[in-house]
Amino acid sequence: LHGIPENSRQPKMKALILAAGFGTRLKPLTNELPKPLFPVLNRPILEHTLHFLSSQGIKEIAINLHHRPKKIIDYFGDGKDFGVNLHYSKEEKILGTAGGIKKLQSYFQNETFLVINSDVFADINLNDILKFHKEKKSILTLVVRQDANIEKYRSIQRVEEGRIVHFLGKGIKNSEPVTQVMFTGIQIMEPDIFSRIPEDKFCGTSEDVFPGMIQDEMPVYGFLHDGYWIDMGTRETYIQAQTDALDGKLSLKTSSSRNPEGPLVVPPVHIGKNCKISQDAQLGPYAVLGDGCRVLSGSVVENSILWPGATVGNNSSVQNSIIGEGVAIDFGINVKDRSMSSNEKTPLP
Repeated sequence: LHGIPENSRQPKMKALILAAGFGTRLKPLTNELPKPLFPVLNRPILEHTLHFLSSQGIKEIAINLHHRPKKIIDYFGDGKDFGVNLHYSKEEKILGTAGGIKKLQSYFQNETFLVINSDVFADINLNDILKFHKEKKSILTLVVRQDANIEKYRSIQRVEEGRIVHFLGKGIKNSEPVTQVMFTGIQIMEPDIFSRIPEDKFCGTSEDVFPGMIQDEMPVYGFLHDGYWIDMGTRETYIQAQTDALDGKLSLKTSSSRNPEGPLVVPPVHIGKNCKISQDAQLGPYAVLGDGCRVLSGSVVENSILWPGATVGNNSSVQNSIIGEGVAIDFGINVKDRSMSSNEKTPLP
């Protein structure tokens, strides 16, 4: 997400962080904690996003909310503690991406603005995207990337000079060679888009708005990003983001980490405050522990995230898993490829 130098040509746009979703693929953890509050190296995903935006000069930020909004508002307040000014848009009924943008029309007024998903990290300079957007006289600029597994993603086609000519089944006549790309969840919009979105109605950008814009030959462009990017929508990618941060592929502002020393500590690891780790417990590689965790005698934690107050019992193991806040895993239990929340019973051995 980070490591972009501050400079005098920073964009002065407002931004919208999309944070209203249910985080369905991360259930049961999202039943209790909204995904924007999931810790990454012991700071919420959304806190990292705010730092990313503010470090590049964007301080006026709206956040749309629906699922467990109070928890997010209670944590971030007016944003002053995080160096930004926050405006919350609470959706009584969920409105979809486009509907959420439409609800904020008066906030953005007649200005160019940025929209970013709450669960993506990317090492990207927003000023470069804004410059591209203005040079192309674009109404909508999507940050896109090429991906080795492109068949996993729905079809978006871009010509070399950047124009998007095909979007999810809708396209325009084009004789130039195209490159298949995927959308990163980061975009710059002009206020022209508001006229294409119905008011107070569920509406998606990718499903309902963008294809029509392409078909109507509006200037829609794709800024090609070839650096780091991850979408933390699944257990695997949520764990992967923390692995990448521990490996230095992703630079994040973090709380200080105490690396315990012991014969069975295999770095890299990131440990919160007041954790108790037995000398004969194996920790790591790629273990991230929140504050107040306990890892007891003979246990193993690797490639996993323990949220605050979690306990791994004697002779138990946790691999490729997320253990929710306050969850206690009993003696002799093996947890692998799981997400466990506090309202879930511990698995049987």
